[in-house]
Amino acid sequence: MKFHPLRNALALLALGCFATVFAQTKPALEPLPEPPPPPPGLIDDATLEPQVTIRKQGEDKVEEFRINGRLYMIKVTPAHGKPYYLVDRTGTGTFAPVDAAIVDKGMSVPMWVIHTF
Repeated sequence: MKFHPLRNALALLALGCFATVFAQTKPALEPLPEPPPPPPGLIDDATLEPQVTIRKQGEDKVEEFRINGRLYMIKVTPAHGKPYYLVDRTGTGTFAPVDAAIVDKGMSVPMWVIHTF
């Protein structure tokens, strides 16, 4: 058997690393405390889910998306052709067409009304 100082040094180094890993003690795990209750007046997540109304207009299928009763997006699926979207970006009730690929991928810039008086 031939003596290889580099191989022996690497073996000792690896053995030392493994020994320190196995010698470490595991920390004592404790259960997390219960989270505090939500503050009063906080909006429920159920009110943030859009309400979708589907209706037929001639041969077209029209889907209206509302949050808190406010219409913010309309998806029109014609009998022949690709669906298109109309989105109220400013919250004024003026709808503008939006590319369907952008809406389907979720790439629309979010614009929310923070507070209304």
